Amino acid sequence: MLLNGSDKKLKSVAKTDSLGNPFFDRVKINKPEQKGDASMKLGMIGAVEEESFIQAQRRRLSFLEFCVNEGDDVDAFRAQLGRITVWKQQYGIGIGSIGRWKSERIDANGAILPEESERCFKLIDACAELGCPSFVAGCNYVDGLSFYDNCTSAIRFFEKLLRYANGKGVKVSTYNCRKVNFVNTPEVWKIVHGHLPELGIKFDPSHARFFGGDYMQEALDWGHRFYHVHLKGSLIVGGVKVDEPPAGMDQTDWPSFIAVLRSRGYDAGLSIEPRKSALPDELAAAGIDYSANYFRSLLLER
Repeated sequence: MLLNGSDKKLKSVAKTDSLGNPFFDRVKINKPEQKGDASMKLGMIGAVEEESFIQAQRRRLSFLEFCVNEGDDVDAFRAQLGRITVWKQQYGIGIGSIGRWKSERIDANGAILPEESERCFKLIDACAELGCPSFVAGCNYVDGLSFYDNCTSAIRFFEKLLRYANGKGVKVSTYNCRKVNFVNTPEVWKIVHGHLPELGIKFDPSHARFFGGDYMQEALDWGHRFYHVHLKGSLIVGGVKVDEPPAGMDQTDWPSFIAVLRSRGYDAGLSIEPRKSALPDELAAAGIDYSANYFRSLLLER
């Protein structure tokens, strides 16, 4: 509480999460006036085309995210870096993250697939060239191997990416999506991320919700390791997934989730993920507009 115009800092009671990590140990008051939450930036996933930049600018977003997934041509993506750089400068839109989903990284014997490592290396280089701070990848589970062997294979794979990204200004994260990826829950994070302190997490509350997790507790316990966050809607009725409506038009407690991120010191991207939903196709763009406006309000942007 501020008394008599004092500008002193007030200390809160020291707290720890369930993993013993300290958080929110000090509250500052009388901060300089800001236009919004300067620590988190709002963006969205988009196609690699000029129209994505035009729409991002129209929606007053800060960045775009690109997904170069299994089946996508990594070299063809890299061939567009020159155009992406021009669009970045022309529209004032950064590149917040590049990710690669649904690819197998480990073979049946637990060895790293070299061709997939090379694709990831090329995308890390693309991040560095574009000034993009985040690269995201998963790791498949091999059924013929033990859980221990799968974890050690995943550690070796991500350790390889971390070594390659070192000094390039690019952070490496796992994702909590289940697609060709088992490094998606706190039980696995304790092992893989516990062994690799520089490895981050790309977190999406909907994946926790759809698979019975507690997204608020996961954010509280692991938010200090989040390097990137997806904003995707989720609707569950009677324990069954019904739809993925635009974020902000769904059941997720987004105000509380954003508050938890703030309490954990999160200062990176919030990326709207457009999905095919029950919303009619002719309203899809309006749904994205709604999400952009909704989250700008949560970030107190004016």
